[in-house]
Parts: sequence; structure tokens; C-alpha cells
Amino acid sequence: QVQLVESGGGLVQAGGSLRLSCAASGRTFNNNGMGWFRQAPGKEREFVASISRSGTITSYADSVRGRFTISRDNARNTVTVYLQMNRLKSEDTAAYYCAGGRYATTERSSDAYDVWGQGTQVTVSS
Repeated sequence: QVQLVESGGGLVQAGGSLRLSCAASGRTFNNNGMGWFRQAPGKEREFVASISRSGTITSYADSVRGRFTISRDNARNTVTVYLQMNRLKSEDTAAYYCAGGRYATTERSSDAYDVWGQGTQVTVSS
């Protein structure tokens, strides 16, 4: 069974930091781009960040660029993807989802991803 499992969410004060992790199992994502999306209550899911299969190319939403950093660890049979979130703002409050891409490149559209995690909640208090 192919799974992506997120962890690291929680409650943090504005200005603080969190590090999200996404562990893959059931399939190797070493040849796939990976991404993070988020969805706030009453809003559509939106792109946050993505990373190419090698980890050398990254892409960020304008709202998080300079504050968030995506990275990945391509171990032999599994992939772990991280999202370091610094200088958090109340508007970053959302459920954050890890996604496994269909392609090797960085992608901003959710249509480019075919495997999704269950999400982890991030709440930033002001």
C-alpha cells in the first residue's frame, strides 16, 4: 500500500517555527518530484512548495518564499520530505498535505500529484 504520512504539525505562536516531515512507504518516490500543499477552513487547497527528484530544484508560493524551505532525503528505498517553516504567521494556519508527483520535476498544480497524505494541522496563534 502506497502511503505518505505527515508529522510535525502543532500549535505555535506567530513568529515561531515548525518542521513538517513526510515519510513515504509502499513505493519509491526517488524518481518523483514531491510537494506540499495546504488548505485552510473554507478555502481551496493551495500550493506551498515543491522539490525535484534530485532535490536541486525547488519552487515556492509567493506567500511563503523566504520563510519556508523544502528539502528531501532520498534514502535507498524510501523518501522523506521536509518543510521547514520559519517566521510563521496566523495566515499560515491550515492543514498541510504532502504529495507525491507524477513527474520528476517541480510542479505547482495539484493535478501533477497522484499520491496524497492525510494531512497534519498547523495552527499559528497571533
